[in-house]
Amino acid sequence: MSYNKPLPAIDQWNKPFWDACKEHRLIAQRCDASGKVWLPPGPISPVTRTDKWSWVDLSGKGQVSSWVVMHQRYFPGFADDLPYNIVQVTLDEGPTIIANMVDLKDRDIKVGMRVKVVFDDVTDTISLPKFAREGAGA
Repeated sequence: MSYNKPLPAIDQWNKPFWDACKEHRLIAQRCDASGKVWLPPGPISPVTRTDKWSWVDLSGKGQVSSWVVMHQRYFPGFADDLPYNIVQVTLDEGPTIIANMVDLKDRDIKVGMRVKVVFDDVTDTISLPKFAREGAGA
């Protein structure tokens, strides 16, 4: 597969996240002490600063908390996509994630809109989480 857009830098902390995305599952770390869930992955809980945490499956559902439409080409691979949207989604479990909305025209995206994760298999090893309206057929 040929993909000319930037790809995530995989490291020891985020590899389980990207492995789960390849399986079309969304996961995050949960602090064993506080129960708080966070993204992006890291070595310690941002809440309690402990290294006692677990990976948990997420529902993949949430709501748009902010969004923007990009009109400027910052990376050559995005030239044919202009304009394109970037949404910030607050997941039902608490953390936020930045991605693209796939099933709407940019002007139809609304703050508070319910969404669900979908996955775009962009290479043989990377699937990017993106979002579609909850209840949509994507």
